[in-house]
Amino acid sequence: MRSLSMCSLLMLIVCGSCSTEPPQSAADSPADKSQNEITPTKKPADNDKSSSPRSAAKVERVASLPNVNLTTKEINDGWIQLFDGISLFGWKPNNDVNWSVEDGMIAADQGKPGLLLTTVPFADFELRCDFRLEKGGNSGVFLRSPFNPTDPAVDCYELNMCDTHPAFATASLVGRVKPDEPVNGDGEWRTYHVVCQGPHITVKMDGKTVLDFTDKVGASAPVSGLIGLQKNKGKIEFRNVFLKPLGAKPIFNEKDLAGWRVVPGSKSDFVVKDKTIHVTDGAGFLETEQTWSDFIFQFDAITNDKHLNSGVFFRAMRGSEDAPSHGYEAQIHNGFEDGDRTKPMDWGTGAIFRRQKARWVAADDQEWFTVTLAAHADHFAVWVNGLQVTDWADEREPNENPRRGKRLKAGHISLQGHDPTTNLAFRRLRIVAYPNQSELSRE
Repeated sequence: MRSLSMCSLLMLIVCGSCSTEPPQSAADSPADKSQNEITPTKKPADNDKSSSPRSAAKVERVASLPNVNLTTKEINDGWIQLFDGISLFGWKPNNDVNWSVEDGMIAADQGKPGLLLTTVPFADFELRCDFRLEKGGNSGVFLRSPFNPTDPAVDCYELNMCDTHPAFATASLVGRVKPDEPVNGDGEWRTYHVVCQGPHITVKMDGKTVLDFTDKVGASAPVSGLIGLQKNKGKIEFRNVFLKPLGAKPIFNEKDLAGWRVVPGSKSDFVVKDKTIHVTDGAGFLETEQTWSDFIFQFDAITNDKHLNSGVFFRAMRGSEDAPSHGYEAQIHNGFEDGDRTKPMDWGTGAIFRRQKARWVAADDQEWFTVTLAAHADHFAVWVNGLQVTDWADEREPNENPRRGKRLKAGHISLQGHDPTTNLAFRRLRIVAYPNQSELSRE
């Protein structure tokens, strides 16, 4: 924690991230479970198909973090890295395929056909990945997939990799459409770049458009689902798996606080300045008038001093003077101990506060950073500057108050002013609801 008066320090020790936090009950105890983690192996190798890395100075400064092979512009544009290069964090297999991490690649060569899937779904997105399939092999990338797809021609889209397939060879969507011209994809590294927007799917291989397809099945078309990497026949390797969510709309107009309300009793000062929401003093909360349940939320933030504490609350109950912040909290605190970014102070930026600590502190004080928060049903994932830092499922009993139990219904998004030292800003706040849910709802 940063240096504070003894009174403030005692208050933070009692209250944690929020100065209005009630004492912990058994139902509100931490559940710091890192899902799907494996022992890190070798550092990802440089490769000829990655996006340009950030500047050398930036890489050196975050040397204790995994490589993030995204440019600063790509991170600002909302791209995230689905595979961190050293572990299978954020992924889950649906059978006993021998998925492993080798030299910065996801690899598999044994077991019955199966998938390695993301733990959270995506609807409209851009996806880039490199793959290398053994000559004569069979694999694929599954789009908008259930955990156990039964028919890729019905319940998902399978982007195939198999030059020898008799009907749907490489770059085909299995059971739906194939390229006008044959595409060779096995034996060496190739790159897929896929754009899924509603029923329209385009595919590039190594920069050349090979498929342009519009699904005309109507309401039965898959609209959201997991990203799945397939092992079918022969060895398959993947690297540089990146995704950019599409369809987000601004929830801050950069001019004033229309659509937001200051929670009664707040001491924080929320001011629109230079197209940002600037927050000073505290404690206090600024919450949206609208509510969301399942969504992807992206924003930039900057802490204007060292070890400042804040947070973004979501699925929150409407704030009042007595209960200003009853919601889940995505923590903001860029401090870490002993020069080690794997040892966050106060849970770390991107943590689900009191539930799961951030794996790494991937942001720095006094520099803008980008956060992506995916909330779907009882599952939450957070990326900071493109790197996934949390992956948590709420297994508690249901409760209207997310501090006490699992809340699935829609709630407000709320920005926190933590204490009198608060000095930070938010910008480019944008959100997209998952399909099959009304975009906006009211409590």
